[in-house]
Amino acid sequence: MSIYQHFRPEEKEFIDQVLNWKEYVEQSYSPKLTDFLDPREQQILKMIIGEQGEVLYAFSGGMDFTERNRALIFPDYYQPQADDFHITLFEVEFAKKFLSLTHPQVLGSLMGIGLKRGKFGDIMIVGDRVQFYCAQEVSEYVRLELHSVGKAAVILEEKPLTEGLPPEEVWTEQTVTVSSLRIDAVISAIFQLSRQKSQTLIQSGFVKVNWTVNENPSFECGESDTISVRKYGRAKILSIDGKTKKDKWKITAGRQK
Repeated sequence: MSIYQHFRPEEKEFIDQVLNWKEYVEQSYSPKLTDFLDPREQQILKMIIGEQGEVLYAFSGGMDFTERNRALIFPDYYQPQADDFHITLFEVEFAKKFLSLTHPQVLGSLMGIGLKRGKFGDIMIVGDRVQFYCAQEVSEYVRLELHSVGKAAVILEEKPLTEGLPPEEVWTEQTVTVSSLRIDAVISAIFQLSRQKSQTLIQSGFVKVNWTVNENPSFECGESDTISVRKYGRAKILSIDGKTKKDKWKITAGRQK
């Protein structure tokens, strides 16, 4: 039985990467640190490596509440420490009296200095304060190269991880039933929209799954998927709890308020 049949076709490349990481740890008997992974990638890694065996894993994104985390894959003898994750926290200093910064502006500027998304963790904006986590191995490069965000000139100040800003987002948990795990059905149930409205939003490019635009209404959702719908907010699929007696799927989801 192929491992790939349990996942989406587009996830094959990442699955192969996880298998390679696991093999490296098995053969070298030493730990392997990954880039920052989104929640779906973390779920895949958990499923492939498993909870028992000679290879184990741990996650950290800088603080307990972070969504994007680095994974440390290690042999069973190894005792992981916080420093093993090599994470730097930066606070963005700018003229707060005259300007404000948004998440897309910060992310776009970080991508503009030539590094891939995996080198950056969560971006936290609370009031007029802006912070982001990045991989320690590129932190000095980021400090030297990031001079502006949007129209704002910026200076980066390194902070201890213990000073990470907690998220302002409030998530409410809800249980819904859906006829299928198609994304149009899931969006309709979570955001209380008609199926036709959900399909229109998806086909218009207004829906992201795990931070990537998805225009396919028949896309099948899975555990740990993060779904963003423009003007309606975000939701996380916390668990898929099986089928009801009426053959509908029962889903536990968190919705951002």
